[in-house]
Amino acid sequence: MGSSLSRTLEPMKVVEPPVAASPAPPDAPEAPTSPAQEPLFNNCLSCRVLSGSGLIGAGLYVYWVARKPMKLGYAPGPGTITQMVIGISESRDAASWAGVVG
Repeated sequence: MGSSLSRTLEPMKVVEPPVAASPAPPDAPEAPTSPAQEPLFNNCLSCRVLSGSGLIGAGLYVYWVARKPMKLGYAPGPGTITQMVIGISESRDAASWAGVVG
């Protein structure tokens, strides 16, 4: 049972295409080009609101998970405080990115 990988590799000969003379001028003038189109997702308000609300929700979830042990009476450590700061800042950044807050 042989495979193509078990055979020895043979050198291939590459044939160069013939060099053409200078191209002939076009018979008809060029067709007018279409005007530049704006990108499809340039400023879609529904996209901004949807993604912004998802990011706000993610930030609030991170904050809520960090706050939960504190409600049970545990003292917050540096990691818990850092998690709360990240959750709050993520929500704030997402809100400003989505255009909800200035």
